[in-house]
Amino acid sequence: MVILISAVSGTGKTLMAQNLLEKYKIPYLSIDHLKMGLYKGDKNCGFTPLDSTEVIGVKLWPILKGIIRTNIENDQHIIIEGCYILPHYIKDFDVQDSEKILPVFLSFSENYIQKNFTSKIVKYRNAIELRNLPEKRTLTELIKEHREFKAQCLEAGVKYFEIEKDYHKEILKVYDYIATQKRKMDSL
Repeated sequence: MVILISAVSGTGKTLMAQNLLEKYKIPYLSIDHLKMGLYKGDKNCGFTPLDSTEVIGVKLWPILKGIIRTNIENDQHIIIEGCYILPHYIKDFDVQDSEKILPVFLSFSENYIQKNFTSKIVKYRNAIELRNLPEKRTLTELIKEHREFKAQCLEAGVKYFEIEKDYHKEILKVYDYIATQKRKMDSL
């Protein structure tokens, strides 16, 4: 099984991947590590860390797709998390491969962002990975990013979870969904 976790930066993808690793003993790959490894290894890799999610996603997706297919072919489990898994990429897999992929797309509602921007979103954006740079996005920019991500998810028809009020309560529903889907996939 391959669990794919995608969301706008600062939504809790890496924390979720770490929690799933601890619960299921499935390793995870942070796409940020892949991105920085490629960039630090070859400054002519076709992107910089400051490029848009779409530009970097286009460059990284063929590599990620190959990693996903290799794990499926070898019947190995992995969690891959990062904002560069764009919702429409899920359609790149045939039905047989799709049965072994569990995509999870997360977002915050506008209301959640407005009420929790500084006290939770900015405060906990470094819960797992240390980022030395301060949050540069404004509240308005973050709302726009989440709104656009939600629209992409709906357009692609992927399973989508939006945190509306209480992160801790609502994220438990996502973990329950993952557990249920994992049981179904394990029984195949």
